[in-house]
Amino acid sequence: MPIKLIADSGSTKTEWCLLNGTSAKTFYTQGLSPYFLSAEQIEYIITEELKPKMKKVEPDEIFFYGTGCSNAENVKLVKKAIQKVFADADVSVDHDLMGAAKALCGNEKGVACILGTGSNSCYYNGKKIIKNSPGLGYVLGDEGSGAYLGRKVIQYFLYNTFDGDLMDRFHAKFNTNSDEILTAVYKKPLPNRYLASFAIFLAENRGHYMVENIIEDGFNDFFFNHIYKYRESWTLPINFTGSVAYGFRDVLKDLCSSYELELGKVIKKPMDGLVKFHR
Repeated sequence: MPIKLIADSGSTKTEWCLLNGTSAKTFYTQGLSPYFLSAEQIEYIITEELKPKMKKVEPDEIFFYGTGCSNAENVKLVKKAIQKVFADADVSVDHDLMGAAKALCGNEKGVACILGTGSNSCYYNGKKIIKNSPGLGYVLGDEGSGAYLGRKVIQYFLYNTFDGDLMDRFHAKFNTNSDEILTAVYKKPLPNRYLASFAIFLAENRGHYMVENIIEDGFNDFFFNHIYKYRESWTLPINFTGSVAYGFRDVLKDLCSSYELELGKVIKKPMDGLVKFHR
């Protein structure tokens, strides 16, 4: 049985799973986005952060699913870096949306959605992605994502829309002010991650009508702008992965029910499904 290495990579971190017979071992390294790293940097991270943890086990096959791997140039760059480290392995590189689709749908047809720091979706026919509603990133899109919901939290705070109780809770939780927020959003790197860090406020204050409205509006925007665009949504299950989807799965269930859509799987991260798929 070939030894397989699977990777699910975001901008922040990469989860690796080594399948050797019946055993499955998980490792983590920093994220390997080809938008932020060169082939040499990716090679260095794999050599320094992953190889020592694998204790000289050499994989026969590598399946890498990563953010930024939707265009040919980036795929080539990542593949070159991986093959430098694992010269004898058969390497396959695809984007994270394909990883999510395989993890959620396996070999079945379905709509696959990612709701994490960012958001994305596609119609998957059991073999490949047939339709993809465009991901416009956190500035123009990412509806329903952590960055989108976090931005709403900040707006409610800065516009003084929260009632007194929520304003007090916000101050207690974040201890920040408008100058700090605006600097972080407009002048510092990775503003999408910064915005997403405020989504936790919604999870910790469920039940308050303003909080519930923000969550529901964010997901409604995602359904309207993305899920509604696939004709298949009305006949096939809608599946979700990502920390935001998992954390607010009750809201997704209610929305699917009210729109008369079939809710499929909701999983926190794709790796469990990918292990099952590649096994």
